[in-house]
Amino acid sequence: MTYRDTAIEVAGLTTSYGDHAVLRGIDLTVPTGTVYALLGPNGAGKTTMVRILSTLVAADEGRARIAGFDVRTQPDRVRRCIGVTGQFSAIDELLTGRENLRLMADLAHLDAREAGARVADLLVRFGLADAAGRRAATYSGGMRRRLDLAMTLVSRPRVIFLDEPTSGLDPRSRRDLWQVVRELLAGGVTIFLTTQYLEEADQLADTVGLLDGGRLVATGTPAELKLRAGGETLDDVFLALTGHAVATPADQDERQAAR
Repeated sequence: MTYRDTAIEVAGLTTSYGDHAVLRGIDLTVPTGTVYALLGPNGAGKTTMVRILSTLVAADEGRARIAGFDVRTQPDRVRRCIGVTGQFSAIDELLTGRENLRLMADLAHLDAREAGARVADLLVRFGLADAAGRRAATYSGGMRRRLDLAMTLVSRPRVIFLDEPTSGLDPRSRRDLWQVVRELLAGGVTIFLTTQYLEEADQLADTVGLLDGGRLVATGTPAELKLRAGGETLDDVFLALTGHAVATPADQDERQAAR
């Protein structure tokens, strides 16, 4: 594959926090225009992986390339072609939806005409046109997530990192966001997704990687992994291949409520 065919290339990626090894020699390749879902329990290293690939922190060893650019030696080039939506919304609640998008357009150095057109298009595309003049503080959780993702798309990134993007959303809002992801794929965007909702990975991912103990213990399509593990769902797969179940955000909420 050439860099045009491959959006993300990772080889031997290793990093530790003190004496704790978080990632232990990770190798993976993500073809352009596909979804790669990285699954794993809390503390498995999923967010660390996203932070390294998006140039926010440096790995101890190994290399990674995004759209052909090295994350260590060409971070500025990498940042120009990626977008990142983290676990927590990055919107400014004091600004309106439109103002949040215009802020991102200014940061991307779009001229006034292009910025206006891009903002208007994204407001319509994400179903936020009617609420564009309202402060983001008044938005529902689903609306905030849609605005957050719309802000990521202002600069037209080629690769998008979604770090648990639907955590805390109700089922309807989660499915709305899934539809947005499918539309992005249709436009040729590459998605690197971390999630604890295994149904989400099953619905969206072309390739799934199971991260456990800092290592990728299995990689394949959802169908391939189910066949390998003899299970009907990715929950069954994870249990069979790692020996334990993934604690979903819903499970965590239930435990908190029981305390």
